[in-house]
Parts: sequence; C-alpha cells; structure tokens
Amino acid sequence: MSLSHSVPVHAAPVAAEIPPFVDVPSTLADVADDGVSAPAELVPGLESVVARAQDEGITLNVVVLEEPARLDSHLRDLATEVGAADGGTVLVLGPGQVGTFSDSIDRVTLEAGQDSAYTSDPVLSANQFLDVVVAPGPSWTGLTLALVALVALVLGATGWANARRFRARQDGSAQDADMPGAAGTTAVSDTADSRHVTTTDAVRAND
Repeated sequence: MSLSHSVPVHAAPVAAEIPPFVDVPSTLADVADDGVSAPAELVPGLESVVARAQDEGITLNVVVLEEPARLDSHLRDLATEVGAADGGTVLVLGPGQVGTFSDSIDRVTLEAGQDSAYTSDPVLSANQFLDVVVAPGPSWTGLTLALVALVALVLGATGWANARRFRARQDGSAQDADMPGAAGTTAVSDTADSRHVTTTDAVRAND
C-alpha cells in the first residue's frame, strides 16, 4: 500500500524519536497488508523484494520515507517500532538515510546489509540489502576448529624446538666431559716441573 503522511485525529501519539511526519498507525497497517509502506510507484518493485525475501525464509518489511528525518537514528527507531508490532526484519529507507531492525538476523550482518542500502533507488537499496543478509556467512564452527588446530600446531612446534635445544645442550655437556680437560694438562705440567726440580737438586748435590 502507498504511504500516507496525513495524521488522523484519532492517531496514537508518536514517540519523539520517530520522525513527526510519519503516520505510524497507517504505516503499520500498510506493512501488515503487503510488507511495504512506500509511495505508490515504488510498491510493486518493493513487493517483489519482499516476496524474494520470503523465498529465502526471511520476513522482510520495507518502509520508504519521502522526507529526510532530522537524525539517522530516527529511522532505526521507526524500524524498531514496526518490528515490535509485526516482527521479522524491517528496512526503513529515507533520502540518504537507512534504518534497520531484525529479530532473526545478527547485528553485524544487519549493519553490513544496511551499509549496502545507501542508494538513490529504494528498490535497488532493498535488493542489495537482501543480497547481503541472505549471503552465506563464514562457518564459525570451521573457523573455530581451524584456530584450535593452528594453536595445537604452534604449541607442538614450540615443544619440539625446546626438546631439540635441550638434547643439544645435553650432548654438548657429554662431549665436554669426554675431552681432555684443563685439569689433566695442569697435572702433566706439574709432574714435569717436579721432575725438573728433582734433577736440578741432584746435580747441585753432586757439585
């Protein structure tokens, strides 16, 4: 259904964080009808995006504003308001602004999709948003197993290197013990000196 900006007298009070020009009850009624609240010329294209999302197992609601909100966060607040009423994933598009909400998609994926939705064509923005949020993400189980294997490999390599260094030190100590040491050389020298002294004393006695 097309988005209505006229606020009826019986409309519920609008939260301060939601753009004041948005008729929240009318927007919620539009979304409940076909998943789209937008200017009439955009509805067919956005309905096709909503249908494609449904095929992917995602309940997507799209709201398009013709006026910019005072703050970007106001679009997120509107998305949260719509999501609180209808659940699913909500994409709110305004001139140069994007807001999102989801009760099933994680925040990182949601923000990545939101970043891709900054275009001047709401239908293109909605399609690109959907492309991102349905793209297969990384296998966290696989990444965890790979990280564990890498840590085990590093620890194993470190242990092997330490053991090798220890064996090298042990072998070096054994070789030092087997080689003639400085103490043996000193003993030989001391013996030779003693013999020299004894011979000299004998010569002096004969003289």
